[in-house]
Amino acid sequence: MSFDDLDIVRTVADLRSRVAYWRAQGLAVAFVPTMGALHQGHLSLIRKGLEVADRVVASVFVNPTQFGPGEDFSRYPRQEATDVELLAGAGCALLFAPAAAEMYPQGFATTVSVAGVSEGLCGAVRPGHFAGVATVVTKLLLQCRPDVALFGEKDYQQLAVIRRLVTDLDISCRVLGVETLREPDGLAMSSRNAYLNAAERAIAPALHRALQEVAAGLVAGAAAEGLCAAATQALLEAGFLSVDYVAVRDAETLAAVAHLERPVRILAAARLGGARLIDNIGVAPP
Repeated sequence: MSFDDLDIVRTVADLRSRVAYWRAQGLAVAFVPTMGALHQGHLSLIRKGLEVADRVVASVFVNPTQFGPGEDFSRYPRQEATDVELLAGAGCALLFAPAAAEMYPQGFATTVSVAGVSEGLCGAVRPGHFAGVATVVTKLLLQCRPDVALFGEKDYQQLAVIRRLVTDLDISCRVLGVETLREPDGLAMSSRNAYLNAAERAIAPALHRALQEVAAGLVAGAAAEGLCAAATQALLEAGFLSVDYVAVRDAETLAAVAHLERPVRILAAARLGGARLIDNIGVAPP
């Protein structure tokens, strides 16, 4: 198989060999890290990568270090054959699909921890999660050494963590956030949507509607605290089992915000059936 077709590599050495081959030709490389169970949201990252680079590398690795006790690591959907077909169809040139032992060999003892933007929100609800994310993304970026790496804005706090670590660790890579892709009813595309049964799937779009209500209130001049409390209540009344948070944060620093005075991000996480759904939208002052 030529380097211009979708190829699958499972070792860091082979990944670097493929990327070096392209670099010798003067080609720019984009990288899209994933945990697999791909959907159109992931494929939008591949397509964006092809707009900003000559070749796109994707990784599929369900990273054990970002799952806490009792979370869904063991049942997280895994479908490599389907993922390969989708990546090939989207124009991806290379899939890096390492085993856990390749990423975390015996004796592995290093963790990357990002302060500030990793605290609160999902960082408070899922202790250790962002250290796992930061560690594996740091490794992947150093393994692939892309010109640009693309991440979905649906995981907005994760995106902020990655931007911070790339800056702080002087990793020579541009980080590009890509707008969340949604179903026709507004639900953000996510691999975890597969956990929802038909009744839960009908309830799920209430999460995006709640964010829109908060946005409208902020634009009208209302305070964030009351809007977030009302959104939380609306989600519970819609049928969500629990709400981890609804919050208004500064779009850059993720610091808490009381009123709409500069661009903000409205973020939420809530539990519905066997799924923990997250979403966010951006709002700027009128």
